[in-house]
Amino acid sequence: MKVTRLDLDGTGSPSGLVAKILKAEPELKPPIPIEKLALQLDIGEIGELATEGFEGGLLTDEVRSFGGILVKKGMQHQRRRFTIGHELGHFLLPFHKPAKAGQFLCSRDDMRQWSAKENDRAAQMEVQANQFSALMLMPPPMLRKFIDRRRDPDLTQVLGLHEEFEVSKEAAARSFAEYHDQTIATVVVKDGKVLRIYKKRNKFPWMNIGVGDTVPANSSLKWAKQTEGCVSPLRQIGAEEWLETEYGKRPPELYEQVLPQARGFAIVLLWAEVPDEDDYDPDESRTAKQRYKDRSTSRF
Repeated sequence: MKVTRLDLDGTGSPSGLVAKILKAEPELKPPIPIEKLALQLDIGEIGELATEGFEGGLLTDEVRSFGGILVKKGMQHQRRRFTIGHELGHFLLPFHKPAKAGQFLCSRDDMRQWSAKENDRAAQMEVQANQFSALMLMPPPMLRKFIDRRRDPDLTQVLGLHEEFEVSKEAAARSFAEYHDQTIATVVVKDGKVLRIYKKRNKFPWMNIGVGDTVPANSSLKWAKQTEGCVSPLRQIGAEEWLETEYGKRPPELYEQVLPQARGFAIVLLWAEVPDEDDYDPDESRTAKQRYKDRSTSRF
């Protein structure tokens, strides 16, 4: 590797850092050698973290003249890679200042922080470190080449990202939802309840199911034969099961697919084909008696 921290000088954003690293290392291919990259960028050592309740840590001084990354012992390979990327982000982002002088200690919740209030500086730093790690492990130019836009969205492509980039299935699902050109969302579920939702901001329709809610009764997750690691068929489901629908507007055609995992986890893919605004008449398939009944009811 040839990249140095001098190549990154003057850059204060996660995306800017990744862009400069890729420019300095045009031969990089997935899976990104994140440990080798960290050592190249002045991380002196990557060791084990024994502090209870934390996933990773960074030891450094105020001027970042050196850095040491610590990772929780026994961590799964993909999570270890993400944690190293997260701590490297703290090291490279110039405005990141730890609460305790000389060290960052990051919990599992920190590793899942993707949004923060404007006045919460500590949370914002964790968001930026996560953004750097995600972008570095799955650089958008490489990710876009990998996602096959000639095919319908499919969770088998998420499994492909997981293997090709050596990231967790959830990380692959998150980036798949963000970078696929179709209107999709990926939902992480545990024991039938929604844990996290990933979707392209301002593009996917408003959902009537949120974090903490139970998966809809008609979801494939509820009734389909569940085999761990096997992707279910993509099937159409009523839009009202997952989405807010508005009277007078044609609802999207919604398709659903499920990837069951161990310990009650699952990833659900939602693909919405949003219709163009047209002369849609919500009553066109209803009888005159049904229309009269609905209108009479709406008066009271």
